[in-house]
Amino acid sequence: MCRHLAFLGPPTSLAELLLAPEHGLLKQSWAPRRQLHGTVNADGFGAGWYAAGDPVPARYRRAVPMWADPSFADVARVTSSAAVLAAVRSATPGTTPDESAAAPYADGKWLFSHNGRIEGWPHSTQTLVAQLPADRLLGLESRVDSALLWGLISAKLDAGETAGNALATVVTEVSALTTGRLNFLLTDGVTITATAAGDSLFWRCGPSGTVVASEPSDDDGNWHEVPDQSLLTATADRVDVRPISVEWKEPILI
Repeated sequence: MCRHLAFLGPPTSLAELLLAPEHGLLKQSWAPRRQLHGTVNADGFGAGWYAAGDPVPARYRRAVPMWADPSFADVARVTSSAAVLAAVRSATPGTTPDESAAAPYADGKWLFSHNGRIEGWPHSTQTLVAQLPADRLLGLESRVDSALLWGLISAKLDAGETAGNALATVVTEVSALTTGRLNFLLTDGVTITATAAGDSLFWRCGPSGTVVASEPSDDDGNWHEVPDQSLLTATADRVDVRPISVEWKEPILI
């Protein structure tokens, strides 16, 4: 499976967010503490971030373990952002092995990550695949269930669905067809939307911003665990958690 993280807050270096914490995403690539499925996340990694004044995020993705890429440590040391989404990957057998399968996926202003898997993929998802027009299906970044899920979610966003409804609907639709683990992270650089559906998810919010992550990066007592089958929406200073529902309404975060 994977571990992932999203951040909103004051401009912070990628190194401070991902590499420096004692149990941060770098450490989670070989020694996760809360991972329910799999033991290491050494099949690639990626980070996406937003530069001031530019709504389209930048991405850095590799098919090697995070610890095996010294260039990323240099990039992370000098790159700061007020909005970040990053992930380390544990690949499902039979899926694309190159960096195209590493989160975050992107479309316009959006960054997306999936921690989990769809059981029986790809056969179990034929009904869902039929929802996608041919050009969008052929345009999926890689042969992996996460790319298909992102195709379904991004199609709903393009059709005018809110982020919360898009994620909740896809969780509901997939769960009606097969079992799986569907922990999603989605951001547009202003809001984080996430699901806890089959794996761990935590959040922390304070003066240094909001972090939503598969597991805590330290032993600070301010981390909160998200109940399973929940949908989370957050800004840099506010977090809302409620049960997943296809009738879910976007909260007003003040």
